[in-house]
Amino acid sequence: MPEGRILLSGADYNHIRNVLRMRPGEQLLISSGDNFDYLCAISGYEEDASGQQTVVCRILKTDVRTSELPLHVTLYQGLPKGDKMDLIVQKCIELGVERIVPVAMRRSVVKLDERKSQAKVTRWNAIAEAAANQSKRSRIPEVTPVMRFEEAAAQAAKASLFLLPYESAEGMRYTREVLGSLNPGDTVSVFIGPEGGFSPEEVGFSREKGAKIVTLGRRILRTETAGMMILSILTYLYEDDEEEEKEDK
Repeated sequence: MPEGRILLSGADYNHIRNVLRMRPGEQLLISSGDNFDYLCAISGYEEDASGQQTVVCRILKTDVRTSELPLHVTLYQGLPKGDKMDLIVQKCIELGVERIVPVAMRRSVVKLDERKSQAKVTRWNAIAEAAANQSKRSRIPEVTPVMRFEEAAAQAAKASLFLLPYESAEGMRYTREVLGSLNPGDTVSVFIGPEGGFSPEEVGFSREKGAKIVTLGRRILRTETAGMMILSILTYLYEDDEEEEKEDK
């Protein structure tokens, strides 16, 4: 990034010039994924010898971002049917998830070959970018390639908390205790099963890896709802109010 300027090209160029039809002198807010917001004014539109088109933006003001959750949450989502994953990616990113790992589980109805898997992951990352921009996230979360269950569980076990919601687990008092045990900066792995849920073998394997088996209440949630519920609870528990932070200072 040139000193005092931000250069935008590609889809950003097209959106600013052709969709928003912004003119030189107009202001816009840019988040570049480094926990800063940049209030900018458009200096102009340029095109180099290779045909690369660029929006030249002059930085007017820089502010530190506070839009990220104080926890680093990775969602390990059992592959659902149809286009449910699109919704899961969009909404969980709006709710603050840092990373999403699609997982092929025993009861996943969807079976993706390598070609289809690559195309889906490309689509999900495009949805992730749009959702991050819409919700003014300071970084764009990644949707990884599809993992096998055992590989994903072994990776999830490295987090500060490995969480697996399961309908036959202990009561909500234990869930509140587990979710309330975290500290800002902790890493959290959340495993969500597909429509058919987890197999007993998957639950047993996860427990051996250190997973905390919790319940999310008396009602059975859809696979596209469960991850959103956990992220909402974590937001309520750990996200400080901006005004409170100012008072503390």
